[in-house]
Amino acid sequence: MAKFVIAGKANCPYYAKAELLADYLQKNLPDFRIFKITKHPDEWEEWLEDVCERNMWDHRISPIIWRELLDRGGKGLLLGGYNEFLEHAQLYYGITSSMTTELMMIIAQENMETHTEQELDKENLKDLISPLQVWITSAGSRVCCHLIPLLLSGEVFGMQAEISLTLFDQEQRRECLSNIVMETENLASPVLRTVSFCTTVKDAFLQAEVIIILDDSTDEEVYNMESCLRSRVPLCRLYGYLIEKNAHKSVKVIVGGKSFLNLKTTLLIQYAPSLASNIIAVALGLEGQAKAVLARKMKTIPSSQFGIPEGIVFSMPVKFENGTWVVLTDLEDLSLSEKIINRLTGDLIQEKLVASGDLLTFQPIEEDPKDNTPSPTGLNEEKEQAESDSPLSVTEPNQMQEAWLEEEGNKDSDVKHGDREKLQPEQT
Repeated sequence: MAKFVIAGKANCPYYAKAELLADYLQKNLPDFRIFKITKHPDEWEEWLEDVCERNMWDHRISPIIWRELLDRGGKGLLLGGYNEFLEHAQLYYGITSSMTTELMMIIAQENMETHTEQELDKENLKDLISPLQVWITSAGSRVCCHLIPLLLSGEVFGMQAEISLTLFDQEQRRECLSNIVMETENLASPVLRTVSFCTTVKDAFLQAEVIIILDDSTDEEVYNMESCLRSRVPLCRLYGYLIEKNAHKSVKVIVGGKSFLNLKTTLLIQYAPSLASNIIAVALGLEGQAKAVLARKMKTIPSSQFGIPEGIVFSMPVKFENGTWVVLTDLEDLSLSEKIINRLTGDLIQEKLVASGDLLTFQPIEEDPKDNTPSPTGLNEEKEQAESDSPLSVTEPNQMQEAWLEEEGNKDSDVKHGDREKLQPEQT
C-alpha cells in the first residue's frame, strides 16, 4: 500500500493542485492513501525547517510531499514538491492534472478559509472529547521507536479512539525524546491527538489510563546477579508510588521487557496494591520483535492456578477472545511438567527474596536433563539472550529516584512522612 503525506501552506495554489490530484488518485486506486497536513502561512516556515532538519531533507517550498513507510518503522522517503508528485503520478499511474491557474487560486483561497474554520472546530472539540492518555517509560530506548507505530496503527485501541501519547525518561535523554516526538508527528497517524515527553519525575503518569513500562535504560555495567536483582527494587517502588498517586484510578499497566519481567511485575503489584488486578506482563524480545507487545501476550496467572504460591508472578501463554482470556495448556510445543513448574517457581521465589534482601545469594535450581530437551529454535533464542544480556547493566540507585527525592526533600511538599519512608531503599 502506498501512503503519501502532502503538507503545505493553506493559501498555496500548488498545494491545492497537489491536493486535488491526490484526492483523485485515492478515489480511483484501491491501494493509494494520502494524509494531508495544512499549515497556516505564519507557521509554515518553522514547521518545514523542523521536518527537513529531522529527516535530513533539503526542501524549501510549499508543498512538500513524502511517502510514509508506516509498516517499516515510520521512516519517510522524500518525493519533493508538486512537480515531482505530478511526474510520479504520470510515470506510475498514467494520470496527470489539467487544472488552470485561475482554478488553483480559487481553491487556495477556499483552503485558507476551510483551514481557519477547522482549527476553530478542533479547539472546540478538544473540550468535548478526551483522548486516551498513554504513557511509555524508558521511551528513549530503540524498542520504543518500533512500538509507537504499532500503537498508532489503530489495531491496538481501535480507529475510533484518539491517543494522547507521553514519552517518559531521564533528563539526560531529553534530546532523544524530542527527536522521537518529531518522528511520531511525522507518522501522520489519524488516531494521534498529541505527543509530548516528560522528564520530571513528580509529574510522571499524570492522569495516565495506559502505562507501558519498558526495560529501564542504564549505563553502569554489573556482573553480579544479586546486585542486578536488588537494583530493580528502587525504580519499581518509585513507579508504584507515582502510579497510585498520579494515574487514573482505572489505569492499565503493561510491564514489558526481556529481563526479570516477572520480578518487576511482582514488585509493581507490591508497591501499587490497589491496582494489582490491572497490571499484566508482556514478554518482549529485541526491538525487531516489538510488534509482539500486544499480539503475543503473556498474562499474569492467579497464584491459585497450577499450585503457584502466593506472592510471585508466574506467566503462561494465553488466548484473548471476546473480551476474556484463557490459559493455553494444550499447545504442542508447550511442555510444563510438575518438575519444570516447581523449578521455575523456585527460581522466581529466590529472585524476590534476593531483591528484597532476605536472601544473600541466588542459586538457580539444577535442571533435570530429562525435562530439558531444547529445540534448535530454543537454542538460538538462548544464544541471542546470552549475547544481549552480557554484561548485565543497571544503575543503582536510579538517577530519577535520587533527583526526585532531593527535590522533594528541599521543599515543604504534600508527601507524607510515611510515603517518604516507602521510597527509601531497603537496608540489606
